Amino acid sequence: MKILISVLIALFIGLQYKLWVGDGSLSEVVQLSKELDLQRAKLNELKQRNSVLEAQVLDLQNGLDAFEEKARNDLGMIKQGETFIQLIPGPGALPNRKAK
Repeated sequence: MKILISVLIALFIGLQYKLWVGDGSLSEVVQLSKELDLQRAKLNELKQRNSVLEAQVLDLQNGLDAFEEKARNDLGMIKQGETFIQLIPGPGALPNRKAK
C-alpha cells in the first residue's frame, strides 16, 4: 500500500511539474495567448491598410479623376490653358482652421 501511495504521489508531482513548468504549461499558454492577440491586432491593421490601397488602385485603374487629382495635389500639375494662382497669407493672417 505504501508503494502505491508513493507511486501516486510521484505521478502527481510529475503532472504538477508539467502543468506549471514544462512544455504547454499554463504560463506558456498565457504568453502565447497574448502574442496571438497582438498578431490579430496587427493583422486587422494590415487588412485595413490593404483595403485602402486596393481602393486607391481601383480608382486609378477605373477613372482619370483620381489620377488627375493625385497629379494636381502631389505634383502641382495644371491643365493646358489653366493659370496657376498661389495665395500666400499675409504676416497677420490666422491659419485656416477647420470647424469642429
